[in-house]
Amino acid sequence: MIGHRLEEKAKQMLRQALHRFGQKLVRRPTLRAPAAEDDPERTLNTLDLVTEVVGRTVGVGVYVLASEVVRNQAGPSFVISVLVAGISSMLAVLCYAEFAVRLPLSAFGYLYSYVTIGEIWAFISGWSFILSYVVGIAIVLNTWILTFDNLRGNRLSETLQETISENIPSVVREYLDFVVLGVMLFFMQFRDVWYIGSFWSSTTAKVVTLVKLLVLSFVIISGFIKGHLHNWKLTEEDYIMAGLNDTSMLSPLGTGGFMPFGFKGILHGAATYFFAFIGFDYIVTKTENAQNPQHSIPRGILIALFICFLVYFGVSLALTLMVPYYQLQPGSTLPEVFLHIGWVPAYYVVALAFLYILSNSFRGLWKPIIRELNRMARNGLLFRFFSTASYLRNTLIMTIVLLGIITVTVSFLGVTDILDLGSVGSLISHSLVALCVLIIRYQPGRKNETNEADVQEENRHVAEKLTLQGLLFPGSSHPTPLSGRVVYVCSSLLVLLIILLCLVLTQLPDLLSGDPVWISVLVLLLVLITGLTGVIWRQPQSSSPLPFKVPALPVLPLLSIFVNVCLMMQMTSGTWALFGIWMLIGFATYIAYGIQHSWVTDPI
Repeated sequence: MIGHRLEEKAKQMLRQALHRFGQKLVRRPTLRAPAAEDDPERTLNTLDLVTEVVGRTVGVGVYVLASEVVRNQAGPSFVISVLVAGISSMLAVLCYAEFAVRLPLSAFGYLYSYVTIGEIWAFISGWSFILSYVVGIAIVLNTWILTFDNLRGNRLSETLQETISENIPSVVREYLDFVVLGVMLFFMQFRDVWYIGSFWSSTTAKVVTLVKLLVLSFVIISGFIKGHLHNWKLTEEDYIMAGLNDTSMLSPLGTGGFMPFGFKGILHGAATYFFAFIGFDYIVTKTENAQNPQHSIPRGILIALFICFLVYFGVSLALTLMVPYYQLQPGSTLPEVFLHIGWVPAYYVVALAFLYILSNSFRGLWKPIIRELNRMARNGLLFRFFSTASYLRNTLIMTIVLLGIITVTVSFLGVTDILDLGSVGSLISHSLVALCVLIIRYQPGRKNETNEADVQEENRHVAEKLTLQGLLFPGSSHPTPLSGRVVYVCSSLLVLLIILLCLVLTQLPDLLSGDPVWISVLVLLLVLITGLTGVIWRQPQSSSPLPFKVPALPVLPLLSIFVNVCLMMQMTSGTWALFGIWMLIGFATYIAYGIQHSWVTDPI
């Protein structure tokens, strides 16, 4: 009898411990008040925000990633890959825009996940975000070195010596290219000293972004001048004439035509090229510096992403029209297309311009890492020293260590695999934001957002019990705790079903062949997804007035998650293994330190 009581007590203690642990994983913080509308720090207008986003987004993706994807994954159908990646980014942008209006605080998706679905998901979002930007820095450095080596291999120094060698000392003449490089680095290192004052900083950012767009516009125009539609219709004879194939097997060059690597190649190319859109979410960190943020943030992020998409799409057209995809060598950069068409001076001009662009990209990728580490440390999820006065030094040390690890990995796996790793981090972070938008729209408003009548109606439904009729025909026109829980559970189940659906869709050959097992599974998943979506659709939404809301709820957030998961399914097992190692490091840090030191009681 005593043994039975002890066993029951032990089970009860275990249940209580697990319950407390589970509560810690999903605890949510309180929010501090945002900056006042007339705060003097609010100096950024819509044009400034658009400039910031375009300047930070357009960089390494258009410079080196395009050639990698065209050569190895998509061929001429790369233009469709850019379209798919752009659609995925646009769906994510809509979700970020609503959250920027709903929570007018400077933050990334980490904060949105924290206040909506809890601490563990916020940590996953923040840790994935850091991974994507660290990968970005590693790729920028790798590309920067590659570009400079290509310039030396093409004897930039000889070109310079032919023009000004008579007017300079012999020592400088011998290492003239390094002298030019040193001057550029000196300028880039100390340009912040010259950009004194918000006006000059803003003006200079606009000028640099304009230069980027002008250079890329030149590339696009050149593509339409020197491009040939035949490069979209290559056949086996073209490969044989180029000396690349003497058999009927075109692999690894694909099968020819516009889609040499098939539909799978388009999706894989879109998954990799999604990395090129990293940076658009930086605008939400400027919410408290923006004038009239509830209007300028949604407008700014949508306009900026549309500009980035137009640039990327134009470059994809120019690149695939100017050069047969099989002539792009591993490690090729965008300026090298001018060597293929015989425009050597244009190659040097564009390459030097992109060196400066890449240097700006490095700076733009490094600062968000510092900001995210600092915020997570201030919330207690990461080590305290990241949020101290000397956090800049400690963050720089950590960044260098992470860059070293990833740079070594690049040498073993290649640039594309590491880019896929960065894309996974971003796709997971964006999917969590989409899930948060879906959930928060159906939750009861906070006390300061809900009028007295709504509160009284909500209180009447506190003790409401779940029934099938109540599930499809809720008795309240405003969200209640019960309807909020229904949406939370249904949304979680939908994410699992979408993952299973994407796994089934990877078996496309079996589906097209009419395999009854796979078709039955597909139909069952579609029925379940449709049913749960209908249940969410029937629940009452929050009536809080917002200047911007994601349209067509719950379809668009679910579509965003579906597209993101589909793109993640294109990654290789090696990429997922690396991501798993990264997440294991993060979870070990969180369990050993973060879960015990997080400060959810302090406003963030």
